[in-house]
Parts: sequence; structure tokens; C-alpha cells
Amino acid sequence: MLRRLPGLLERHFEETLACAGLVIVVACVFLQVVMRYVFHSALQWTEEIAAIAMVWAVYMGAALGVRERFHIRILAGVMLLPRPAARVVIILSDLIWLGFSVLMLSFAADYLAVLWQHTSRTPRLGIDEFYPQSIIFIGYALMIARLAQLYAAWFRSGCRGLPGMRAEHDREAVSSE
Repeated sequence: MLRRLPGLLERHFEETLACAGLVIVVACVFLQVVMRYVFHSALQWTEEIAAIAMVWAVYMGAALGVRERFHIRILAGVMLLPRPAARVVIILSDLIWLGFSVLMLSFAADYLAVLWQHTSRTPRLGIDEFYPQSIIFIGYALMIARLAQLYAAWFRSGCRGLPGMRAEHDREAVSSE
């Protein structure tokens, strides 16, 4: 089991955290509804926890989308192109995405440095903002790492097919040539 743990983490890390974040959001919202309509009272902390969990779920979902190629341009537009054009579009768009992610990673690092130097706390729970806001850096770093993994696998395969595309999607692109 312990030998399989790194592989399980590699395959399910983002989806586990994204699902956990969504479960927390649903639980907080449900608890707030019950408290308001059944007990005629409100909990002060549920909105803050739900907001933090939602942001974490979104960034983990974005990293999962990079890993699984769940982006609309992959499934819709690229399949209409012949393979050489599809390859150029994918590589170009991934380079643009990589540049944007590196830029955002730089901004996130600067932002976290400010938060580290000047402590800010959440209004209700008093959580140091550095920790929930660190998802910006973590999310973009994961997106870059997943993009690098896709291209490493593509290069290992001898650059066959389309970068990061599964075989069934790649066959569809070939058939449109």
C-alpha cells in the first residue's frame, strides 16, 4: 500500500482536494440554512470557511483540468484541425498558458511575501490570510507541474500524437485530416 501511495497521490491529488473543498462548501451552506430556518440563528464562521474552501476547490480543479486536458479548446476546436495544425495550436496555446502561469506565480509569490511580512487575519475566525491565500501560488505551481508532466510524457513517447491528448482524442484529430 505504501509503495502505491506516491502513484495514488500523483493521480488523485487535485481531485481529492477539489472534492473535499466542495464537500466543505456544501456542508457549510447546508449548516447555515438549517441554523437560519430551523433555529432562527446564524453561524458567523460558515461563510468564511465556505469561501476559502471554494477558492481552494477552484484552483485544484484548474490544475486537474490541465492534467486531464479538460479545456474547451482541446475537445472542441483542436479536433476540427488536421494533425499538424492541431499540434501547433496545442503547443502555442500551452506556451501562452505557461507564460501566464509563470507570471501569476511571480505575482502570487510577491503577494504572499507581503502577507508574510504584514499579517492579516480573516474577520471571523482570525486565520492568518497567508495560509488560505497560498492556494494562488500552489494552484499555479501545480498547473505548471502538470503541464510539464504532459510534455515530458509526450517527449518520452517520441512526440507521437498530440501533446497530452489521449489516444481516442488523437485518433479523432487524425481522422479529420
